Amino acid sequence: MNNKGEIINDTFLLRLGVATIFLSHSLHGIFTGNDVNDFGNLFLNKIGFSPFGVFMAWGVVISQIITSLLLVANKVVKVSCIVNIIILIFGIITVHFAEGWYVVGAGRNGMEFSFILIIVLFAIIISDNRTAKHVAN
Repeated sequence: MNNKGEIINDTFLLRLGVATIFLSHSLHGIFTGNDVNDFGNLFLNKIGFSPFGVFMAWGVVISQIITSLLLVANKVVKVSCIVNIIILIFGIITVHFAEGWYVVGAGRNGMEFSFILIIVLFAIIISDNRTAKHVAN
């Protein structure tokens, strides 16, 4: 088993995969016009987070960029996973739950994709805990 501090270890592919998803999603929001501001103004503010919607939207985007880089670097892994789990749960509650389960096919914009990302993040946390116990012994 690799040491906990090494970048390439048992969870590298999972960390790289979720980091790629979070990073690409966040960067897309930044570089496609006012996507982040629009989400804050046109969605978050309208569902009760006014006047903080834009601030919250940028907080999510910036935190996902930072945590993506930390996940790839295998640094602050548990905290990075927990931050993203909270973001995903919030997304399920505010957006995806009302759309149902399926992202495509039998539905649209559902929660299944967020669900599997949460499971992967929990798997990374569990593996990180096990690695830390082995390294300590």
